[in-house]
This record gives sequence, structure tokens and C-alpha cells, in this order.
Amino acid sequence: MTLTSQTFSSRLSPGGSLAGWLAEARALLWLSGPLIFTQLAQMAILATDVVLLGRLSSHALAAAAIGNTVYYFCWLMGGGPTAAVAPMIAQMLGRNPEDIDGPRAVTRMGLWVAIVLPLPLIPILLSAGWILSHLGQDPALARDAGKFTAMLCFGLPFTFGFQVLRNFATALERPRASLYVMLAAIVFNFVLAWALIFGHLGLPKLGIVGAGIATSSSAVFSFLAMVVILWLDPILRRVRVFEGFRTPDWGQFQELFRLGVPIGLTMLFEAMLFNAMTLVAGTFGAATLAAHQVALNFASVTFMVPLGIAMAATVRVGLFAGAGDTVGTRRAGFVAMVAGGGVVLLFGVLMAFGGHWIAGLYIAGRAEEDLRIIALAALFLKVAAAFQLFDALQVVGALSLRGLKDARWPMILAGGSYWLAGAPVCILLGVTLGMGGLGIWIGLAFGLAVAALAMCLRFHLLTRRP
Repeated sequence: MTLTSQTFSSRLSPGGSLAGWLAEARALLWLSGPLIFTQLAQMAILATDVVLLGRLSSHALAAAAIGNTVYYFCWLMGGGPTAAVAPMIAQMLGRNPEDIDGPRAVTRMGLWVAIVLPLPLIPILLSAGWILSHLGQDPALARDAGKFTAMLCFGLPFTFGFQVLRNFATALERPRASLYVMLAAIVFNFVLAWALIFGHLGLPKLGIVGAGIATSSSAVFSFLAMVVILWLDPILRRVRVFEGFRTPDWGQFQELFRLGVPIGLTMLFEAMLFNAMTLVAGTFGAATLAAHQVALNFASVTFMVPLGIAMAATVRVGLFAGAGDTVGTRRAGFVAMVAGGGVVLLFGVLMAFGGHWIAGLYIAGRAEEDLRIIALAALFLKVAAAFQLFDALQVVGALSLRGLKDARWPMILAGGSYWLAGAPVCILLGVTLGMGGLGIWIGLAFGLAVAALAMCLRFHLLTRRP
């Protein structure tokens, strides 16, 4: 029994045959399905926290929101090296499906990274209140946000550790492992957050501090549950990831950072653009900001589908690249692009023609201001219909390149697409030409279109010949 599943047998199919393309499509769907639901489960955990804190007070919800911007920055900086685990292992298994030592070393060093990375990031979380207050945030909100992020510190190593083990399992084409963990984590997080925020089950009422403790405790729970899954799954157990844990492998350790730092910066470039444009949208008034958030939230939920497909593409491309199969590599990437783009076209139709209905799910009232927000959100969602296609293609393209262990050029392309193309168009249309929120959304769509073209073209150029 090899470490890779039978889905990798599609590499034996003739590269140009219809059978080969259909086999790859089946393999991609088999791998991406659990990854999509895992991403949606993570969003469900975040939604749980929002709902519970919203029921506590609007102040607590706002404080957690601005605190999470600092935490998200730290997560992105650490998320790159942990994301590098999947393509590294996939290429090893592509070269030799029986390899155990290589995946073990990469995973072991990934866990070392999960221990080392929080050391420079925890001081940032502990200083979040000071940072936010000096960025012009309300002092009371900044102070409570600092309390919230301080509680997130002890969970950060476990968050990174879970990502390492999740990427290890995904690279071995065992994606259901992390899905089971996330489904259990939804329940764990809800019960503990409910108890600590409001003081139920005999626990003290800690408000926003309790929310932070629950979030970190959920990270600990997820990591430990993933360890149990690794022991129960016969394929994953064969690798014995904790064997020789104290033995360093500096080559793999350095490789994780060499690949991971550009991956983290690539994600950061996109995230910072959206955060910056949210701040710009706020200058156009509360209605525009609310409509922007509604459209962005719905687009974020639907984005989990192409993101799951893209994560599967990293593994599929990595397996073929490691095997030296250029035809299979190219086929895996383009099948993922077609699948990701095809799925979001369905969401695009819904956004284009059902924008008012979607916005009505978020805005319950029907006062004049509420109707204005719904109308603006519906307008933004029409742009998001095209935005979704570009977003799907750029993420599948970027993660397919990740499967090739091509990280530096995607970082450069992302920086140029979002900050030299997207951001200037957002400011030109939204601010200079007075189009407001609509101009921002057109600019975001333009930046994503440039990124999609750049990422997919680079994949095409890298895989067009052996």
C-alpha cells in the first residue's frame, strides 16, 4: 500500500486522451470536495464568534473585528511556511510514492516552524491595543481589542501546527481528516465561546476576553484532534510524523521558509488590498461601507469553493511535477482552472440577477437607509459576478504554481497586479472620478483580472515543454 491513493493512477492515462482528462477531473473533485467543506467549516467558526459577540454588544463585536485585523496579519505571515508543506510532500511522493522519510522530515520541520514562527508574532498580538490606538482607532475599542488579541497568543502555535498537519494529510490525498476535525471544532468552539462570553456552565462571564480564550482553546483542540486522526488513519500513521521529532533537518527547514515567505507575502498583498479598500469605502459613508461588507462577505463565502479546488490543484500538480510528468502537470492545472472558473460562473449568475435577494438576507430592515444599502449591495454584486471568475482563476493559477514550487514569481505578480494595477484603478474610479463604492469594486475586479491573467499565463509558460 503506497502513501498516495489510487487517484494518482490517472498519471498512467495518455496525456492527450479524453480518458486522461476525465480521470484527472474525477481525481480533482475527489480531493477538492472535503477541502471545500473544510474551508466552509472554518468560516462557520468565524460566523459563530461574530453572532455571539454581536449578541453581547456592538462594542464587543467592533473591538473583536479590529483586533482580528492584527491577528489576520500575523496569521498570514505564518501561514506561508506552513502552506509550503503540501507542495514539498506532493513532489516527494510524485517522485517515489513509497517515500516515508521525506514526508516525515518535512512535516517534522513544519512543526518546528509552527513553534518558531509565533516568537516574533506574539509581541505584535500583545501590542495590538497600542498599535490600533496609534492608528487612530477609538481608545476604548483599541483597549478591548488588545485584551482579545492577548488571549489569542497561546493558540497561535497550535493554529500553525494544525495547518502543518492538515497540509501533510492533504498532500497524502487524505483531505477528510481535517474536515472531521473542523466539524468537531465548530461544536467545541460554539459551546466554549457561549459559556465563556456569557458565563454559562459554571464558567465566569468574561465577555470579549472569553471569546479570545475560546478561539485559542479551539486551536488547541483542533491540533490535538488532528494528532488523533493521524494515529487512527492507516495511511497517515505509516509516516510516523513524530518519530525523531528532536532531530533537525536543516535543508527542509530552510526550504519551508524559502517557499513559505513568498507564499505568505502573496497572500498578504491581496488581503491588504481588500482591507485598504474597505477603509476607503468607509470614507463614502456608512451605507456604502455596509453594502461593501455585505457584498464582500457573500463573495468570500462563495470563494471557498474555488479555494478548495485550488488547494487540491497544489497537490495534483505537485504529484505530477515530482514524477517528471509534464503532460500530467499541465493537465492537472488546467482541469483545476476549468473546474474553479466553471463553478463560480454559477455563483456569478446568482449575484448578477439575485443581488437584491442576497442583500436582503443580510439587511433585515426596510427603512429608507436599509433599502439604500440593499440597492448598493446589489450593484456591487453585479461587479462581483465578474470579480468571482477572475478571483477563481487567480487563486487556482497561483496554487497550481505553488505545486511547481514556484513561489517568488507569483509573489511579484501578485504585488504588481494588486498594488500597481488594482489599487490605482480603485482610487482613480472611486475617489478621483467620484464613482464611490462602485469604482472601488471595478478596481478590485480589474486587479484580480490582471492577477488571473498573469498567474495562468505563467503556469502555461512553465508547463508547455518538458
